[in-house]
Amino acid sequence: MDRLTLMDTFVKVAEMESFSQAADRLGLSRSVVSKYVSALEDHLGVRLVNRTTRRLSLTEVGEAYRLRCQTILADLEEADRAVGALHGTPSGTLRVNAPMSFGFLHLAPAIPALLAAHPTLSVDMDLNDRFVDLVSDGFDVAVRIGSLPDSSLIATRLAPLRLVVCASPAYLARRGEPKHPRDLEDHECLIYTLQRFGEMYPLVHLDGTRADVAIRGRFKANNGDAIRAATLGGAGICISPTFLCGDDLRDGRLVRVLPDWVGREMGINAVYPHNRHLSAKVRVFVDHLRQWCGKDPYWDQDLGFEG
Repeated sequence: MDRLTLMDTFVKVAEMESFSQAADRLGLSRSVVSKYVSALEDHLGVRLVNRTTRRLSLTEVGEAYRLRCQTILADLEEADRAVGALHGTPSGTLRVNAPMSFGFLHLAPAIPALLAAHPTLSVDMDLNDRFVDLVSDGFDVAVRIGSLPDSSLIATRLAPLRLVVCASPAYLARRGEPKHPRDLEDHECLIYTLQRFGEMYPLVHLDGTRADVAIRGRFKANNGDAIRAATLGGAGICISPTFLCGDDLRDGRLVRVLPDWVGREMGINAVYPHNRHLSAKVRVFVDHLRQWCGKDPYWDQDLGFEG
């Protein structure tokens, strides 16, 4: 068995933390996957994986070897991509990471048209709200929302990110409607724990005035859909991206609070490593998403942001 196959199998086992799940991903039997990893260990003369009845973990040597293997495999895939890029034909598998809510609502629906336009391209999409390292985790491109930290990644803006303060009609009927940002201090405010500004709503008035409002609330979550569901249920006031709450606002399930104030506008961006900026796969993906979202995104329609 060639070494690259053994390395790829080992990396899949390490990523999935399971022989069985790695076997499913590779289309092999569990026994074959285990055999390949054992063969690699025999070749190297070291143990890479700790095997127990309950869980699988890498040894210290195994973890170091995993990182080197990922780099080697990524370089080989990049070489293949470079050939495709020279011919202008996007092909192979594009590994994409994106936040859960945006990925489900807006990214996944955009993929069929992309695949239809490029028959030799496939997409492996990973949706979660954790921050991933594109290089070490083997992603070609990621969709990131909000302000971007300084990094070596290339960023392309796909669409504006607009944040509005909103609540359910039932909550406002029960607790009253805030008239000024400082009134939020007396309300139940829902807190998205992964937001960079923490337990604060950074708001901007239409005239440019800024207000950073410290908030409090009894419900926190690390997922935007959970915040939305709790807001719809009358648990309190939230600051929400319009890509998540736009339909609720249009249908009256949620109501804009402080309509002359919005969250500080940020961006929805595609980011990718420098060494992949010529990839035809990444290029067509980014171009497709920019056109799909539009300069004034379709999810902002009839919310007063157009133009």
